[in-house]
Amino acid sequence: MPMRAAMRFLAWPAIAVTLSVGAAAQAATFSCRETPIIQSHAVLTPLAQTVAQGRPLTILAIGSSSTEGIGASAKDRTYPARLQTLLAKAWPKSRIEIVNAGIGGETAPQTLARLETALAGRHFDLVIWQVGTNDAVKGGDIEAFREMVGKGIRLVKEAHTPLAILDPQFFPSVRDSERYKRFVAAVGDVARREVVPVFTRYETMREWHDSDADAFKAALWTDGFHMSDAGYDCLARDMANALVGMAAPARPVVAETR
Repeated sequence: MPMRAAMRFLAWPAIAVTLSVGAAAQAATFSCRETPIIQSHAVLTPLAQTVAQGRPLTILAIGSSSTEGIGASAKDRTYPARLQTLLAKAWPKSRIEIVNAGIGGETAPQTLARLETALAGRHFDLVIWQVGTNDAVKGGDIEAFREMVGKGIRLVKEAHTPLAILDPQFFPSVRDSERYKRFVAAVGDVARREVVPVFTRYETMREWHDSDADAFKAALWTDGFHMSDAGYDCLARDMANALVGMAAPARPVVAETR
């Protein structure tokens, strides 16, 4: 199975965002273009039904600093906030609420404990679980990490809630790139086994970087690790494309006329 499926959903117009990267750095232009960001051809049927009926839609975005929005200039510039705005435009009949449950610095076991509490306390129509970055950076045990991801997926499934996973970000200054890649691959491996879609952020951001390494700096915050307003906005657009595609009503199969 290829690492990423070349899927296109909505044709968002390209947006060029110019940001200053550091006080002494020269401003660079980062162009947000349509980028396939989903690893699975999964259809989120319960989500599709909710959207088709125009019912309110509540999404739990849980994870660490990328979900909390470290690097964003304001709360409405985080990826969950931008995603809420974009989905509200795509699904105008539904009232969209995205609960931002991001806490910077967390690893998978810490987020997993909060996820269990959140699911026990409230119904959600979708969970987006951002996982893996801190586990890889802090040098955790990869087999234990695999078990945590699998446990989290089973937990959400047992709550009868659709799930999509957001994998780690790409950043050029990673110290041990091979270990980091193994954690990214572990997320995809476990998700494929459990038939759960993944927003393949690592591959998408790597494509941004390979396309224009200098402009890519504007997609990251001044620490060269967390995402910037431009990065979060582009990520949210790609995630919105994928969600709209996965929540599209199934088309009836029409028999070929001979």
